[in-house]
Amino acid sequence: MRLAVFGATGGIGLQLLRQALGLGHEVTAVVRDASRLPAELRGRLDVVEADVMNPDAIVPAVKGCGAVLSAMGTRDRGPTTVHSASTTSIIQAMTQAQARRMLLVSASGLVADAGDGVFTRYVLKPLIVQRLFRHSYTDLARAEELLRASDLDWTIVRPSRLLDTERPGHYRTARDLNIRGGLSTTRADVAHCMLDLIDDPSSVRHVVSVASQGSAV
Repeated sequence: MRLAVFGATGGIGLQLLRQALGLGHEVTAVVRDASRLPAELRGRLDVVEADVMNPDAIVPAVKGCGAVLSAMGTRDRGPTTVHSASTTSIIQAMTQAQARRMLLVSASGLVADAGDGVFTRYVLKPLIVQRLFRHSYTDLARAEELLRASDLDWTIVRPSRLLDTERPGHYRTARDLNIRGGLSTTRADVAHCMLDLIDDPSSVRHVVSVASQGSAV
């Protein structure tokens, strides 16, 4: 399948590139600066240098794609529109290119629900996590709203606290519900989950939570 990856130079994005290539997909990495891609990947990818916030500039990258995967993010903790603005642009480009399938990385900390343990639901998330990342989460929530309102075949993937590892391991998923004890998720597991969901019609227009091993809280 032909895939387009946004946020391709980030931690999850690089995992998506490597794992997708390993599965035999034809991958387009959409980046602002191609020099930030690892040298060993550049010759194996189609690379499009473009401003993701400009929908006309990214139409060629998404045209003919079986799926578009967005792992856009920001390290800043101040006010941001990176998530919502990039999602708006990608939706517009996909609509223009008549592409249908989109998967978006969000965050499990955005919502406290019945899937969480008592401490996580009533203390950890509302009093600590959501305050610490309030600007990013406000923007993520807006991005989710935009995607839900679109006509695309979308799936929102919500990992817990992100960790690094080279290979995907054992992880759990839940649909439209957080995962009890899912305290952390490796970036490799997020990428593996997203690629696995591409061809899963039951995940369309649903939120899929993902978490690597953790203890109940």
